[in-house]
Amino acid sequence: MTEHDAIASLTAVQLRDAIAAGTFTARQVTEHYLAMIRKHAALGAFITVHADDALARADELDAAYESAGVVGPLHGLPSAFKDTVHVAGMVTTFGSKLFVDTPPQTEDDPVSLNFNTAGVVQVGKTTLPEFALSCHSDNVIAESARNPRNPELTAGGSSGGAAAAVAAGMLPVAPGSDGGGSIRIPAAATGIVGLKPGRGTIPTDEQRDDVTNLSVTGPLAQTVEDAAMLMDALVDPTQQNGRYLTAARNGRESAGELRIGYTTASPFQPDLDITLSQSAVQALTLAVTLLSRDGLSVEEMDFSYLPDYHQNFQTVWTQGLTRMPLPEGAEDHMEALARDFIRQARQRTQTQYEDAVAALTEWANDTRRIFGAYDVVVTPVLAFTPPPVGTFSAMEAQDDYEYQCKFTPYTSMINVLGLPAISIPVKEDENGMSWSIQAVGRAGTEDKLLRLGARLEALVAGEHKPAEENSSRS
Repeated sequence: MTEHDAIASLTAVQLRDAIAAGTFTARQVTEHYLAMIRKHAALGAFITVHADDALARADELDAAYESAGVVGPLHGLPSAFKDTVHVAGMVTTFGSKLFVDTPPQTEDDPVSLNFNTAGVVQVGKTTLPEFALSCHSDNVIAESARNPRNPELTAGGSSGGAAAAVAAGMLPVAPGSDGGGSIRIPAAATGIVGLKPGRGTIPTDEQRDDVTNLSVTGPLAQTVEDAAMLMDALVDPTQQNGRYLTAARNGRESAGELRIGYTTASPFQPDLDITLSQSAVQALTLAVTLLSRDGLSVEEMDFSYLPDYHQNFQTVWTQGLTRMPLPEGAEDHMEALARDFIRQARQRTQTQYEDAVAALTEWANDTRRIFGAYDVVVTPVLAFTPPPVGTFSAMEAQDDYEYQCKFTPYTSMINVLGLPAISIPVKEDENGMSWSIQAVGRAGTEDKLLRLGARLEALVAGEHKPAEENSSRS
């Protein structure tokens, strides 16, 4: 086995431990992932790659290791932020031509500083749609992020570049941000794990607790344990094998005692026609079956959402653009969706916006009450197969937005609720595409979701073992 094969065969947790044990240097690992980035450049996962800076950082970490041991809990692991996060020495484009020619940042955002503290090697910036507004990752300044399972299809979004990089082995783990599903959607599209923490869980996120605070930072990873390791570092960049990794490891054997409800109801109905593909239904059915067989209490939910979610969410979602520091006449240089969103927002009165916030707050309170009858609520993630690259951006703005809602009818509501949720792959279809379920927890239960995710991951793996192995277990 070559060095590259050996590195590629390890999970992110195993690789972290191998670096700490001196089996590999940070430079060896960084060189491997930079080679993988070059190999898979056609997937469009990165807007920019800073190879020289990454290798210099790896050398610094190796020198520090020789004198004092590991720098932090992610020592030597390459990663990259999507291009909304300020990283010193890198341009922040927000996926928009408005910011392509701005100078490199001179300071790191707090979450980037924490990654440095944790010992990460930052290799560049991952691809996103303009202003992270969409559930795909097309923009006019770089190649679209393509799905490693079928490069003709979108990798999802808005953290699509990050998900594609992890799924294709270009990064061991990556952070994403999620304001309406932007971690869980690309995770489901590419067949990896994505955790959206609850509002206020990550210290570097905005801590304001209301329905207008939608976006959080969270991990994308190949395995639940890898996601848990990154989650620990996002919460505290100095802790190793913390609460979340411990929970995931415990989940190998048991999910604990949980009461689980499942549903295919979407708050976008009846405003939009939500139709699930056969594979989406099959994935939910398989997850429910496996969890029930494992001894958990699982039942179908019977309830109705309060009306008017669709319009109220769009109002709150689009209003965020008015708070961006945009130059005069910026909308004339935006792509169609962002241009339409900001024009809508500027035409809206403050009273209309406040009414939407009040209605969405009432909706959230009612839905939390319904979900609160269960420890975990399980839904699909995607309604149908990720469309071909360019599908959404070729549409008129409102048609684009509504098609995105039909594609992802269960994700944005969790941001409004402020609850944690995890996307776990459970099956592949005949075309090799992955299908996931979303598990939604109560506030503050990211550890329980990771434990459940690890158990479901193990159950799915057991389901796919050869028949003779399954029969020997029974």
